Amino acid sequence: MRDADIATAALLHDAVEDHAGELAPGGGQREALAVIAAQFGDRVAGLVAAVTNPDYQPGRDHGEQYREHVAASLDASPWARVIKISDFADNGIGLIHTTGPRLDKLARKYAPLVPALRELIARPDTPLSDEVKAAICGQLDRAEQRFAAILPAREPGTAAS
Repeated sequence: MRDADIATAALLHDAVEDHAGELAPGGGQREALAVIAAQFGDRVAGLVAAVTNPDYQPGRDHGEQYREHVAASLDASPWARVIKISDFADNGIGLIHTTGPRLDKLARKYAPLVPALRELIARPDTPLSDEVKAAICGQLDRAEQRFAAILPAREPGTAAS
């Protein structure tokens, strides 16, 4: 990776979610993204926005909204796919190092993303070599196996809690 904007966006990928108030005191995500744009440019801010969790709508399932956002934002931004899969590798695949109730919660969040991420990574416009795409798909396969081992089997038609 030699593109400074991509590297910068990757480093800042959680900044808006975790530190919006520090980036733009009194502001929210939109204001924090404006600060990033002013300091690092519109491209970096756009990439960070693409991988930033949305402001959730009350009364709707957060997991569903998260998955919708990921699918839509990554569909539109091939480089955001690269950043998101790196984040997913750290957070989702790295669940092997998580314990307690957080493990089940995160597995439920990340497991439904695997098919969408696999499809997005495999697209011809994703700016990775075929070899790297194959390696990522192998990681996604291992992630699916881990999620299956973490999450209890459910009877068909029952919802996750």
